[in-house]
This record gives sequence, structure tokens and C-alpha cells, in this order.
Amino acid sequence: MKLNNLIKTKYRPKKRLGRGIGSGKGKTSGRGHKGQKSRSGVAIKSFEGGQMPLYRRLPKRGFKSLRKKNIGMINLFKIQENFKNKKIQPNNKLNLEILQKSKILNKKFDKLKLLGFGDVKDKFDIEVNFISSSAKAKIEKIGGKVTIVK
Repeated sequence: MKLNNLIKTKYRPKKRLGRGIGSGKGKTSGRGHKGQKSRSGVAIKSFEGGQMPLYRRLPKRGFKSLRKKNIGMINLFKIQENFKNKKIQPNNKLNLEILQKSKILNKKFDKLKLLGFGDVKDKFDIEVNFISSSAKAKIEKIGGKVTIVK
């Protein structure tokens, strides 16, 4: 059976509720008698008959900081690794956009922080928002240049 083989069945219009007893869905319109569910505008979501609901039984987890900034962090060894794999060139000035275009960093980051784990052998210039003191020392030692952008 395929969708193009199906035959259209007879069209049956939607039953209009609450239009007299003779309509078949008159008087209470199929809602039964009285009670909260017979009233309009009532939804009983996650109500478990007076039992403590699941969302209240489970412990609270986590915390979302209102001041959290999306800062991408990258170590020196990762940059050196990408020079070796020729994903990025050491003679170009590195910044967040170049790292995102070469898919080293995710696109969700707004700022860049350089950390000093690992060693670098190639001289390069980099534009960052934040940098650790060890990373700055290592880059300047090999003759690179660090530009801090606010």
C-alpha cells in the first residue's frame, strides 16, 4: 500500500457540539456532568490526583547564571596541532572568526580566551579577548604578538 494508491473516502463534516439534544452531542457536548473537566478553559497538566507530582519529587539540579558569557577557550597545544595539520596558517593573524571558520571553535562563542597549556614552535599573531599570563609569555618568547580586544 502506498500513499498514491489510497482512495479518498466519503467526506464527513465535523460534528458541531452543543446544538440540541437531537444532534447527538447536545446538552453537555460529550463532557459528562459537572466537575472541573466539564468547565471550559481548564487543563489539568501534571496533576496526579493529589499525590506529590513528579516534577516536585525530583531534586533541583543545576544553575543558570544570568551573567554567563559565551567564552571559547583554546590551549596553545591545540593551536600548534592545527598548524601541524595545516588547518590554519601561522603567518595569518589568528582571531575568533578564523578559528570558527576553520571549525576549531564552535560558532556559539562570542569571545575568545587563550590558555597556556602546551608549547608552540611557530611564530604567530593572535587577537583575543582574554589571555593567561603563561600563554602570553610563551607567545612573546618565540616572537609572536598578542592583541587584546575588549
